[in-house]
Amino acid sequence: MRGLISTTEAAELIGVGAAVVLDVRWRLTGPPGRADYERAHLPGAVFLDVDTDLAGPPSTERGRHPLPEPDRLVAVFRTAGIGGSTPVIAYDDADGSVAARVWWLLRWLGHEQVAVLDGGFAAWQAEERPLTPDIPHPAAGDFTGEPGSMPVLDADAAAGIPGDGVLLDARAPVRYRGETEPVDARPGHIPGARNSPASAHLGPDGRWRPASELAEHFAALGASTGKVGVYCGSGVTACSVVLAMEHAGIEASPALYPGSYSQWSADERREVAQGHEAGEVAP
Repeated sequence: MRGLISTTEAAELIGVGAAVVLDVRWRLTGPPGRADYERAHLPGAVFLDVDTDLAGPPSTERGRHPLPEPDRLVAVFRTAGIGGSTPVIAYDDADGSVAARVWWLLRWLGHEQVAVLDGGFAAWQAEERPLTPDIPHPAAGDFTGEPGSMPVLDADAAAGIPGDGVLLDARAPVRYRGETEPVDARPGHIPGARNSPASAHLGPDGRWRPASELAEHFAALGASTGKVGVYCGSGVTACSVVLAMEHAGIEASPALYPGSYSQWSADERREVAQGHEAGEVAP
């Protein structure tokens, strides 16, 4: 089990207790997702908080959601009930980007059995599948993991990608162009980056677009082959680009810049660009 999982497939696994389910509902400007989780969630789902469970402490040097220390992250996943071979299903209530953060982190630690619920909470609810307010207390799992199974970039490496590859910015177009910036130090984007917003991954029904359509999307951006890096505001949403490229059948995993624009824009030595890049493809 890798990548995306349908509500039907997920229901089968959940119905027999064959998967750990993680609820990671979160919003950039709030309110926190825990209150929604406590009202209703998928049966057996464990809530993980992006800010405290799936990221290290924020700083101007590392960004708003830096990668957590591996040992602490392993402990979080063990507490959620994950074992070495446990299938994991992650969901959110937006475009799947936050769930993709869980997918990416587990893959980074070497865990292959993880998927994002296609359509997320909205699709599950629309199909009138079971929901509950009951908070589970799973037995601790025996998960172990070592970082390094997914490629990462630091700021210097990200700066060099546009010279001989493609750097993708997963934020909304208005933030990429620098027309607005709700949370980070300076509006704009990393020079040379092309916009590939996470919203472009979804179809009108809220589910992920077919692999063939996503392949065309990335081909138009020049990101089907060669060196590709991805970033967003803080390294969360960009994980969905990695997932979308894998779903599209692109063999090489793009490298994630975990510090992303929150780290970049806080460093006055780093240039920022605004508007579209030459050759930019409209999302």
